[in-house]
Amino acid sequence: MTIATAHRPSPETRRTFDRLSVESFATRAEMGAAAAADIAAALTERLANQTEVRMVFAAAPSQADMLKALCAVPGIDWGRVTAFHMDEYIGLSPSSPARFANWLDEHVFAKLPFAAVHRITPEPDASAEVRRYSGLLNEAPIDFVCLGIGVNGHIAFNDPPVADFNDPLDVKIVELDDICRQQQVDDDCFSDLASVPNEAITLTVPRLLRADRMFCVVPGAVKRDAVSKTLYGPLTTECPASVLRFHAACTLYIDKDSDPDA
Repeated sequence: MTIATAHRPSPETRRTFDRLSVESFATRAEMGAAAAADIAAALTERLANQTEVRMVFAAAPSQADMLKALCAVPGIDWGRVTAFHMDEYIGLSPSSPARFANWLDEHVFAKLPFAAVHRITPEPDASAEVRRYSGLLNEAPIDFVCLGIGVNGHIAFNDPPVADFNDPLDVKIVELDDICRQQQVDDDCFSDLASVPNEAITLTVPRLLRADRMFCVVPGAVKRDAVSKTLYGPLTTECPASVLRFHAACTLYIDKDSDPDA
């Protein structure tokens, strides 16, 4: 445990909103390091008590600081960790750097010796992939989800028009809204809006919430409004992340730029 937590930065503030723990840091780097330390500590504890850990990762520039710090933590037995990711575009070339599986390969999947990495592969039949991935997820409980929040309040690709807190599905095909698609351009993942796919495969909100523990990393001024609505707004699919306030064990990590009270 001491290995994972030795260099954890302290937050400037800690608050609680319903059941959601919120930690605000002075810098994006400190936020990422603290989140990574907490994830590493949780992994270490869980691996001491069970043979395997299963976790889901988000692919987004907002996660890069946390993933870099997590990859640098020594002493974790990644050979007993199975990795998933939470969404993937439909219609991109398998070699596209904007593809989420490829982004995660670069930042975490190819850097650590996981027991297995389950990538979402929409080709050649996205509907068949939805069924396959649902089956893989349901082979055993998901221990941890590492996620972010979109500028429209989405979690995974559950944008406001398609988010369903009572979704009967675990994985589904969704149409992306224009705010979400523009975010991908603003994040420098695509050159223009026309290049961003219109559809994606995503884990649903209930599927994400069934994880034992959630670590939500949300830096940057462009996310401040979404964080404000998550914390202070009503529970509504107009801001899907608002549901995080009611998960039994979720921590939201923000920096001074994304903190609506900073």
